[in-house]
Amino acid sequence: MSGSGSPPVLLLVDDETRILSALRRTLRREGYEILTAESVAEGLRILGSRKVDLVLTDQKMPGRSGLEFLAEVAVRHPDVARLLITGWPEEIPPDQIEFLGIRALIPKPWDDQQLKSALRENT
Repeated sequence: MSGSGSPPVLLLVDDETRILSALRRTLRREGYEILTAESVAEGLRILGSRKVDLVLTDQKMPGRSGLEFLAEVAVRHPDVARLLITGWPEEIPPDQIEFLGIRALIPKPWDDQQLKSALRENT
């Protein structure tokens, strides 16, 4: 996705700092430039100022859900690959996943290999 040999840019959005740290640790050797945001508003600010290739967001966050965030990303930044991570995957309506173009639904706690594979497939 990224041209000129630069690494793909991955934006992680989760309101829990420890989850962001764990995701960053899991993915640090996967060849991404990793950006993090602790809120939907912060995630949107980053997307407005940086080229991002993939977004991986948590579903349950204060204020706005991951689905609401990804709906906005789909409109404002349609070329960004959208992935959702959640502790309650059964609560995500399949039609919403399809409608919002979400490329992967990753359950928490995540399996490292499954997570890396889902991101690789969408880079």
